[in-house]
Amino acid sequence: MSFISDTLFVYRRQQRLILRVPAFLIVGVLQPILYLALFGPLLTRLPAGTLSGGSGSGGTAEAYRFFVPGLLIQLALFGSTFVGFAIISEWRAGIIERYRVTPVSRVALLTGRVLRDVVTLIVQSTVLILAGLAFGLRAPLGAVLLSYVYLVLVAIGLSSLSYAVALQLKSEDAFAPLVNSVVVPLILLSGVMLPMTLGPGWLQGIARISPFRYIIDAMREAYAGRYWDAVTVEGLCVAVGTAAVLLWLGSRVFVSENA
Repeated sequence: MSFISDTLFVYRRQQRLILRVPAFLIVGVLQPILYLALFGPLLTRLPAGTLSGGSGSGGTAEAYRFFVPGLLIQLALFGSTFVGFAIISEWRAGIIERYRVTPVSRVALLTGRVLRDVVTLIVQSTVLILAGLAFGLRAPLGAVLLSYVYLVLVAIGLSSLSYAVALQLKSEDAFAPLVNSVVVPLILLSGVMLPMTLGPGWLQGIARISPFRYIIDAMREAYAGRYWDAVTVEGLCVAVGTAAVLLWLGSRVFVSENA
């Protein structure tokens, strides 16, 4: 079997597993929609330009052009980092061990799962964007399509890292607190809810270590109709670089685990 066919084989199996429990998809998108409904209206009351660095016109459109990209990245962060729990269960059930004696590519064991996670995130993100339109989001179609590119790159990187870390730890008790202790600060430092420019200088400096801040800023620029300025290009480079590094690290773990 080729690498592509191996990846599709693993993807189909993983997709069947998630379709047996569709509640996973619903729960995954429910939290950001609640944020959209309960927190979004608060942003519409902020003074004009607060969310867009002084260049916006204020109101509902500006608020949701700011908020929806942040919620999309939050959805990607939570959805992609917690996927490692599934592979711990498979390892404990002996499924990973059985794969070792098959001709399936060891890297495809990772990429097939990551492909499933990417497809899941696209479906959930589409639901969230449609909900945003209902609340008052107004953004160019090109910006929405570009946001999928960022989301796919984030999902590839974080899912790869999540599976690799989970396969190394092999314990939900160790994996859960580790994920929470990393993801929550990343969300806070990425400016999902409010722009980091509202914070003190020291907090803005710390926030620069989060790659997702650059990605969120780039998505917000695109939603405002600015596709190829310095912020957007910087965010795209960070997204591509982060995805490539984390996918490489995840592949190394899977190859060594299944050697």
